[in-house]
Amino acid sequence: MHPAAVEFSGVNRQFGSRRAAADVSFAVNAGESVALVGVNGAGKTTLLRCMLDYCRADSGTIRVFGVPSTRAEARNRIAWLPERFSPPYYLTGRDYLRYHASLRGAVHDEAVAIAQLQALDFDPEALDRPARTFSKGMLQKLGLSACLLAGRPLTVLDEPMSGLDPLARSRVRATLGRLRRDGTTLLFSSHALEDVAALCDRLAVIHDGRLAYLGTPAALMADAGETGLEQAFLRCIGHAPA
Repeated sequence: MHPAAVEFSGVNRQFGSRRAAADVSFAVNAGESVALVGVNGAGKTTLLRCMLDYCRADSGTIRVFGVPSTRAEARNRIAWLPERFSPPYYLTGRDYLRYHASLRGAVHDEAVAIAQLQALDFDPEALDRPARTFSKGMLQKLGLSACLLAGRPLTVLDEPMSGLDPLARSRVRATLGRLRRDGTTLLFSSHALEDVAALCDRLAVIHDGRLAYLGTPAALMADAGETGLEQAFLRCIGHAPA
């Protein structure tokens, strides 16, 4: 049996008096798309940061394709985009893509990069501008493009739709949908439940640091007796829909 792409086992993390993760256990299977859903401060980003070894869990373990997340080789198979993506301000967009390729030991392919950027509604003519002149939406598209160009078997995205207009969101959703169909494992957090419903096989509702639900969007709606995912989510975390 192949190991799970990601496995959280009894993960706990405390920041002072704030509980960011409380005995969280679940797995993401290889080739599966799983969304982390929760209100601000629920603990979603903390779980991702612990997985990436940006911070250490107080207890519990996290494995990436069977390798402990505390080992550097665990990150060799991950492409990652943080919520607040900010490339070096002095680099142009093109320089950043070249730099990102060099970090992963690859040769920058201009044609492939431009095709990826255009798929996300990014104008390639902007590549010669410094990143500091980019809007939030342009930065997000640049970061997403670099992440997807990495071609890793596990793509991890923290709020991938942040700062995107409706057209760009549609393009990103279509691109991630193709990635999912091609067998890439996706683990992403999102407040956009419409995108969650379209992109995930299962969702993990994180509330007050705990895993409140793990299953399909359809099962969550059925359990809550709701026809919409937003209403079902609210009931799951103990808030009756308005």
